[in-house]
Amino acid sequence: MLSRVANSIYWLGRYLERAENYARFMDVNFNLMLDLPKDQKEQWLPLVQATGDNNEFQKLYEGVNKNDIINYMAFDLRNPNSIISCVSKARENAREVRENVIKETWEKLNELYHYVNSMANSMDWIEGDPIPFFTGVKEHIMLINGIGYATVARSEGWYFRLLGTFLERADKTSRIVDVKYHIILPTPTLVGTPIDYLHWSALLKSVSGFNTYRRMYGTLEASKVVDFLILNRKFPRSVFYSILEAEDCLRNISGNNSRGFTNEAEKSIGELRSRLEFTSVEEIIEFGLHQYMDDLQIKIIDISNKVNDAFFQVKNNFAYQINIEE
Repeated sequence: MLSRVANSIYWLGRYLERAENYARFMDVNFNLMLDLPKDQKEQWLPLVQATGDNNEFQKLYEGVNKNDIINYMAFDLRNPNSIISCVSKARENAREVRENVIKETWEKLNELYHYVNSMANSMDWIEGDPIPFFTGVKEHIMLINGIGYATVARSEGWYFRLLGTFLERADKTSRIVDVKYHIILPTPTLVGTPIDYLHWSALLKSVSGFNTYRRMYGTLEASKVVDFLILNRKFPRSVFYSILEAEDCLRNISGNNSRGFTNEAEKSIGELRSRLEFTSVEEIIEFGLHQYMDDLQIKIIDISNKVNDAFFQVKNNFAYQINIEE
């Protein structure tokens, strides 16, 4: 497969996953605001901080309010990571390799593109309820992914797309865990209170993991939630599961059936997988959750850069700052 084609398919997967995660973050935050006591301040800025876009947001907007943050994260083309930017880039990547994208995927991606643009142009979300829009984005992308799982041949192109999806997912899950633990919770005195419970519930719902968590872990506890979202090897949106799948994709792409590695990307992702596999949640908390998440995000960015060097040899599209501001 040409590196140009592989690069476009890889970023098709990443951009769709990024757009879906942005929709998840905002959808769940809306619902959280409805459940919080009236004396609790609405938490919108942490969403921008979680994605690493806070500095750019501050340059473009004065102050912080709900509508500005929704517009920036969903509809602002000046934000390279907004939903509309990611969907537009995903569609452009698919168009560039149209012969490698099945008809059904192209049609549904086009529908998503026009759906997002029509909402951006109408501005109905300002006066109305934006939750149906976020739900619509998630459902469109889940449908596109479902079509792929059911119909696309398991060739190099498929594994490049999944590789992009799972690296993006690992990064996003680590960021939303970090922002919950260090930014959203107003004060340590609220740990273990109903408000803390609401925040952890919202975090689990943002990854569609609330019911699965309750079945696997029972009671809602911070350490158990961290274990579920970072180290669980069965939940499809955990960091460890995502890294496992991304490593499997890399090995399928390179045809590596041995225990070693054939390129620096495989080496780095194998090291990260091993680290997660032999780490306990107690060790993470003792090390410092924020510090651990920071280091984890740096390693994921490093893997992304090495994937770029090994297969694409073009400028990397990754657009995140490494650290979440404290």
